Amino acid sequence: MIKELKDFLFKGNVLDLAVAVVMGAAFNAIITSLVADVITPAFLNPVLKAAKVANISELAWNGIAYGSFLSAVINFLIVGTTLFFVVKAANKAMAIGQKEEEVIVEEDAAPTQEELLAEIRDLLAKK
Repeated sequence: MIKELKDFLFKGNVLDLAVAVVMGAAFNAIITSLVADVITPAFLNPVLKAAKVANISELAWNGIAYGSFLSAVINFLIVGTTLFFVVKAANKAMAIGQKEEEVIVEEDAAPTQEELLAEIRDLLAKK
């Protein structure tokens, strides 16, 4: 049972997933800070001052506090856009790597049976 657990935990997929979760959490912290510390002060402060609120989380209308929701939507849009470009770049890099592997495989390919027979035929014809 311990061996099965060890095999499960140390397979590539589980480790890749664990790394992805940790990286996602770190990325989320960066984006949250970007929205809270850069985007909100730089772009949303004029809107917040016009609405007479000091913080986006205090933004409300008719009892509906939508400021935090608006902040979460901005986070989502930034994360989604960034991940789109990261995945697109990774797919492009993987496609280039696969093309290089195909070229290497084609160069290293052994001659086919027909090619060997043709060589033997040509050698016999020369004698």
